[in-house]
Amino acid sequence: MDCPDRALLQHLVEVCFLFRGLPVDTLVQAWGDAPAALEKLYSNRPVFTAFRPGEPLDSLYTVLGGGPVIIRSAPLDRIIAITYTGGCFGMRSLPLSYGLIFKAFPSQVEAYKTTDVLRIPLTVVSHLYETQGDFRDRYHLLFELREKFQYHLLNCSAYPPQAVASLLRALIYQERALGHQPDAQGIYRFDLPVDLIARASQLNQRTVEQVLKGMQQVGLTQAAPEVTPGVDRSAGDRPSSDSLYVADPEGMKEVYSATRDKVAWWPLR
Repeated sequence: MDCPDRALLQHLVEVCFLFRGLPVDTLVQAWGDAPAALEKLYSNRPVFTAFRPGEPLDSLYTVLGGGPVIIRSAPLDRIIAITYTGGCFGMRSLPLSYGLIFKAFPSQVEAYKTTDVLRIPLTVVSHLYETQGDFRDRYHLLFELREKFQYHLLNCSAYPPQAVASLLRALIYQERALGHQPDAQGIYRFDLPVDLIARASQLNQRTVEQVLKGMQQVGLTQAAPEVTPGVDRSAGDRPSSDSLYVADPEGMKEVYSATRDKVAWWPLR
């Protein structure tokens, strides 16, 4: 497709952190005649292989809905990035900014669930990077958040409560920095299947289920909010079986920093 219509670009600047608040006219001008691709990614189908030497991308992916999108590190088959609606992925494989010097093991990028993305051509990203200071600062922040996400996972010990809390702290920090969460009640909501938690924290699914059970019992997380009769929620607001609600992020931080004798609720009795 050619340059997206204004309605799609307006949605982009409302939803996506990187483009938030950017005048649509500025985006139209930067886009020019460059092509655009609005795509639907399906689960368990690879999108591309990140960090492959000598094979840079030609587009930045922005998540408009659905997801999450994950990156699996090849050597350990461990999840090293999770991108939700409003986020971007692919910048570390673009020949621009820190992407020019970023090196890592080739890693598979895939949609964990069906995801709607808009691919932004490299020419458009490069133009905005050179001419828009706010865009450039946010673009740099995306790299910083990826590094901090992996830093949290580096603190993921074999102790199950801390391992799960490490992933949740990484997501809390990321989504808060992007301005997506928490909601008005201070709750962080993540579409986070047990399998995804297990693969990120290097635990088995049964252990993850027991940790999540304990976290809910002590109020770190909570069950899905009750649906008010007669109120029709949008698809993005409807809780699913994979929805995880973090009600006490500061308490989660304590678990993240805890040693084996400081978490009284584990093991469960």
